[in-house]
Amino acid sequence: MRIAVVPGSFDPVTLGHLDVIARAARLFDRLHVLVTHNPAKQARFTPEERIALIRESLAEAGVDGVEVDSWSEGLLVDYCRQVGAEVLVKGLRSATDAAYETPMALVNRDLAGVETLFLVAQPATSHVSSSLVRQVSALGGDVAPYVPGPVARALQPQGPGRG
Repeated sequence: MRIAVVPGSFDPVTLGHLDVIARAARLFDRLHVLVTHNPAKQARFTPEERIALIRESLAEAGVDGVEVDSWSEGLLVDYCRQVGAEVLVKGLRSATDAAYETPMALVNRDLAGVETLFLVAQPATSHVSSSLVRQVSALGGDVAPYVPGPVARALQPQGPGRG
């Protein structure tokens, strides 16, 4: 059985993330989407909210057979060992992403024999990041073209001010 993990902060999940997840789901027998904690980032959604938004977005997109979980302690390869995954799947939007991800891929392979598969982003979503979505949303912009429906609804203003 081929098992893979797609890790990320997913704060929030974007259409680019969803595309990578859907493509990876077709390549593996079992796929885990793993919400990770990045202490360097100010989170908009809790891990539980992100998990729910990913599950709703996958269901709305008709992507089946994907497990969604979170991980905040220990190494990513520890989670891979726990679920029997030998592959990490990462989406690449640019050469900058590749330069950032390659050293981590090498270390993950050295530490645990976990390979990293890079999937190149679709041109239509390669400019979109979760950080950009959060910024546009916080300033009152429409993020619907960049995120799945459940995320767009979760980011809508809640009456006077933002909620």
